[in-house]
Amino acid sequence: MNNIFSNSGQIGIANTFLELVNTDFKGEMNALCWFRELEGDFKEIAEKLQLKENITAVSSEDLLALQLSDQGNKAREIILNDLQLLTDFGASPSLNLLKCYERDHEFDFISTDVYSFHVDRSPIATDTFLCTYHGVASDIISNDQAEQKILIPEIRKKLKELHDESSEDFESFLEENYFDLHYQAKPNASPVNLGLRHLWRLAVDHPEQQVAACIHRAPVENEGENRLLLIC
Repeated sequence: MNNIFSNSGQIGIANTFLELVNTDFKGEMNALCWFRELEGDFKEIAEKLQLKENITAVSSEDLLALQLSDQGNKAREIILNDLQLLTDFGASPSLNLLKCYERDHEFDFISTDVYSFHVDRSPIATDTFLCTYHGVASDIISNDQAEQKILIPEIRKKLKELHDESSEDFESFLEENYFDLHYQAKPNASPVNLGLRHLWRLAVDHPEQQVAACIHRAPVENEGENRLLLIC
């Protein structure tokens, strides 16, 4: 098996689901990958599902109702198994068929949508799990290759000007508006694409977290191609 992620200090490799959920993040490692080379026609599933909105939730019942080829059925069994593994673990996985996410165009100097490099935050100990079965996959970037946008002088200056209209503390203002979660890649940074059908676990910013949260972003979708994404 040709594991393209083995040489990254940011990424740990799991050979099973149990390894994926039981391996501790440590040092610079804040992303874990259950690396898989899977058979099955995931494109067939993505094309047979009905997109009702830009992001459409897909239930297990929706999957089971599809008339599929043998290869499509293999793909369906893999997705259903992933959903069950995560559910049994105590997570709340969602399978989404998506055309695009909503864009944030409110300010011309900072964006807070998922296409911007960002970290996830939670008030409780948790992780982000995701797997792209079809379409373009997400990117991650090592923390030393990115800079928090609120620390970039020209952006911080504009945020302070924006804050003048608010009565709350500046740091609270940044947090309440999610500005502090977003990052900008440094020159010559090398983001890592997460690839298709691998199940990922990414570190989240929460009170018990021992490592830096994993910086990631959603990809710009291909024209006319819907993504099939598991996330929780």
